Amino acid sequence: MRADQLSEHIPHMTTFKKYGRVKRVIGLMIESQGPESSIGDVCFIHVPSSRGGVSIMKAEVVGFRDEIVVLMPYTNIREISIGCLVEGSGKPLEIKVGPALIGKVLDSMGEPIDGTSLPKGLITTWTEQDPPNPLTRPPIHEKLEVGVKAIDGMLTVGNGQRVGIFAGSGVGKSTLLGMIARNTKADLNVIALIGERGREVREFIERDLGPEGLKRSIVVAATSDQPALMRIKGAFTATAIAEYFRDRGLNVMLMMDSVTRVAMAQREIGLAVGEPPATRGYTPSVFAILPKLLERTGTNEHGSITAFYTVLVDGDDMNEPIADAVRGILDGHIVLDRTLANKGQYPAINVLKSVSRLMNHISDDNHVKAAEKLRNLYYTYNKSEDLINIGAYKRGTSKEIDEAIQYEPLITEYLKQGYLDKIHMDESVDQIITLANGSTSK
Repeated sequence: MRADQLSEHIPHMTTFKKYGRVKRVIGLMIESQGPESSIGDVCFIHVPSSRGGVSIMKAEVVGFRDEIVVLMPYTNIREISIGCLVEGSGKPLEIKVGPALIGKVLDSMGEPIDGTSLPKGLITTWTEQDPPNPLTRPPIHEKLEVGVKAIDGMLTVGNGQRVGIFAGSGVGKSTLLGMIARNTKADLNVIALIGERGREVREFIERDLGPEGLKRSIVVAATSDQPALMRIKGAFTATAIAEYFRDRGLNVMLMMDSVTRVAMAQREIGLAVGEPPATRGYTPSVFAILPKLLERTGTNEHGSITAFYTVLVDGDDMNEPIADAVRGILDGHIVLDRTLANKGQYPAINVLKSVSRLMNHISDDNHVKAAEKLRNLYYTYNKSEDLINIGAYKRGTSKEIDEAIQYEPLITEYLKQGYLDKIHMDESVDQIITLANGSTSK
């Protein structure tokens, strides 16, 4: 480029860089006088190191108060002091993605947890993106095999469907996710472990996922000890990775455990910024961030993301605010029942409280009718179970109840599945149709 051509651009170029200074630190929040920035921008705080030199700490702009920029750090704030320089990047958080990440365990920033460096040949993408245009989303017509009989047979999932797994603590959510990750027919798994106990991350990778599952998975982990912002970014990073592979025509399985902890992290940030607590202490921004996150998955014109989101229900209350909000956004919900788990039925899926909103559209008539019949028989037995157990019901009084008593052990047996058992969808569907057509032999 010639000098006369360059001269046109010189008046519009920034000739100096503006910095801000840390003025105050309150709890998790850092208040800075400048720099010029926008909500969501990443800033670099220059922190004098105790060993000499300067270390760089990343923080994100989460709000403004008068002329003050409110920041929240991605790491701890131990060494930050008054007067630290704050440098604005002018960009939101970016991560590197590519096929070379398959088989790796990453943190919320997209960096390998084991301390190794990122592979070569990755491209940069933003963690926060807009959901696909509703009119560009192809309707879901194909079934997706997940390898769990109770889901494939009674709650069939479509390729690109978003499903919530609702359960209290210790009922088997992580175990069920591990079964799906190992057995699914999806091209790739992206697994987000948000707010998990540090002990459970390695256990999930080695025991639940196993080497077979890990070699076709990317795991993003943000443990409970990390700052609230890191836990939120973990969910957005995992979603961005899944979107990258979807845009390249793959059928991706995204599993997030759990979306409740994302909501809790957003509540922490909202309260720290000064938002009013609304429903059970959850701030309004929590209910704004959930659809933004959950609507990014599903189908687009290139590929699909089939998503399983676990929802931790406190005290097994299925009507708590986050469970209610998530249930209204997703395309189905699977409820894990503590009573069934206590009886030794695993996976502890309560098929009467669970629903797949797409099953009737993607399964053939024989399969749908068979599932409806078994669900009806199961409901009839559950309704009369107390009478049957105390001996108040006499056989022959009701034809429906007699049939339900006959079928109940067979349906329960069908719903049970060993932790390492892999059962193909065709086999699951054949079993349910045979059972519904009157074969009551085990």
